[in-house]
Amino acid sequence: MDVMTVCGTCEGAGGAKFVDALRAALAEAGLAVQVRDWPCMNACSRPVSLAFRAPQKATYLFGDVTPQDAGDVVAFAKLYAASPDGWIDDARAAGRLRHCLIGRVPA
Repeated sequence: MDVMTVCGTCEGAGGAKFVDALRAALAEAGLAVQVRDWPCMNACSRPVSLAFRAPQKATYLFGDVTPQDAGDVVAFAKLYAASPDGWIDDARAAGRLRHCLIGRVPA
């Protein structure tokens, strides 16, 4: 299962409300993504940070994500779910989120 982890201590996103909004947006899109609220992801210079990971897939870490990016997060989640190894070569569909990428780690 794909897992998205959101930094729960990052300022500027409304904390639990942002996590709840992402859960709702992903569910509305029909995506089976587990959304976890994590106390700190140590990307404090780029709040809000979030990560996508899944077994045998590349891991992605994003920073500077805002509540207005929820649609782009859903678009990225669709790309990630469709990729067998998590490697996304063309992330233009993810809108602004692609410019928030901090790092991508191979599986």
